[in-house]
Amino acid sequence: METYLEFASNHQFLVSALLFSFFFLIFFELRRKSQEVAQIEPQAAVQLINAEAVVIDLRSAEAFSRGHIVNAKNIQLDELEMDNKKLGKLAKKPILTVCEAGMNSTRTVNKLRKSGMERVYGLKGGMAAWTQANLPLVTGKKTKRKNK
Repeated sequence: METYLEFASNHQFLVSALLFSFFFLIFFELRRKSQEVAQIEPQAAVQLINAEAVVIDLRSAEAFSRGHIVNAKNIQLDELEMDNKKLGKLAKKPILTVCEAGMNSTRTVNKLRKSGMERVYGLKGGMAAWTQANLPLVTGKKTKRKNK
């Protein structure tokens, strides 16, 4: 033990660099892990949707009408940031955010989690990953079935 203390006292710069690297590594690993939980694969998203999750599509209305996940709500990113009241009613259920490639949904998930919502997830890879996994899309603006 004395040899370690002697080495540390003789090589303070090296020991400081080692400790800094260690804490730096731990910090970024924990940060990466917390972001991974925020992003889920399309197959896990299907399970979440089957458990009555609310799907929020952050894309434009035009992109939404070209194809979206069943029962998704189209709330664009700027509307969502301005008016969090829309999500107040939905906070009891898990929320899945979807964008084109997964970047905007990650930022949205982080913001919503900071605002106190815990069960918020983003679709990893966005709609591109959803269509690549050959999962179903609803096309057109009307998604509700009319009673005849």
